[in-house]
Amino acid sequence: MIAIVVITHNRLPTLRRCVEDVLLRTSNLTTEIVIWDNGSRDGTAAYVESLPDPRFRCIRSSTNVGMNGYARAFRQTKAPYMIELDDDVVAAPWHWDRVLYEAYRKLPEVGFLAADLAPNPHDQASRVRHEVRPHEYHPYEINGIRLLSGPAGGGCAMTSRDVADRVGGFPERPGRVFWQEEWEYIRALERIGLESAVLADLHVLHQSPSGPEPPEKREFWRRYERRQKQKMALKRLLLRIPLVRPMNRRFEWFQEPSSR
Repeated sequence: MIAIVVITHNRLPTLRRCVEDVLLRTSNLTTEIVIWDNGSRDGTAAYVESLPDPRFRCIRSSTNVGMNGYARAFRQTKAPYMIELDDDVVAAPWHWDRVLYEAYRKLPEVGFLAADLAPNPHDQASRVRHEVRPHEYHPYEINGIRLLSGPAGGGCAMTSRDVADRVGGFPERPGRVFWQEEWEYIRALERIGLESAVLADLHVLHQSPSGPEPPEKREFWRRYERRQKQKMALKRLLLRIPLVRPMNRRFEWFQEPSSR
C-alpha cells in the first residue's frame, strides 16, 4: 500500500533514530521501506541489512547521487502510495503513515501532503518554520481535514504513484547532489492543477545532526538566500511606485516583504 524512501549518506547515528522512532512506528499499511545509501562508509548498509523487519531494503549507490536517489529508489518500488522521508526526522507518533494516508485519500485536489514540523529550537528547518516564516502558513479545511497553506517541505510527505506518473516522476538532476527536489515536484503538480499542503494535525520532529553541512548543501542555501535578497529588494523598489502598494493588496500580485 505505502512505500517509504529514505536517502542517507554517512549519518548512521541519525539514521538509527529515524529507524527506531519513526520507521518502526509505521502501520501495516507500509509494505516497503527503502533506504537509499549514497555511498556511505560508516556501516549504514550493514545496519539496514541487519534489521529483522522484512519491509526494509537497502539500495547502495557507489557514489553520492544526492536527491536523485528519490526518483531512482521509487522506481524500484511498487506500492501505489509513496512517502519521502528525511533521515533526520527522528520522532513521529505511532502509525503516522496511516494518518498521512487517510488524510491524503480525502483530498483529491492535493497531490503532495506533508507532515508539519514540531517546534525544535535546536533545528534549523524547524526554526525557519516556526520563527522565521510562521506568517506564511494559514489554516484551512477540506473534507474535514485541517490543513495549512504555505511551503510544504519534503521532510515527511506523501504523494501517489498515479500522480507522480502524470508529471513524469520525481525530478532528477544528474551531476547535482543537493537541491530542493520537492519544490520542482510541487511546481509540476501545479501545472496539472494539483496543490501541495501541510497536514495540521500530524507533527514530526526534525533534528539535523551536529557538525558542518555538506559543501553542496551550503552552496545551495547560499545561492538561495542571495536570490531571496534580490527578490525582496526588487519588491521594495516596486512598492515605492505610486499606486503599486494598494493595487498589490487588492489583486495580490506578490507577498509584500516583512517589515521585520
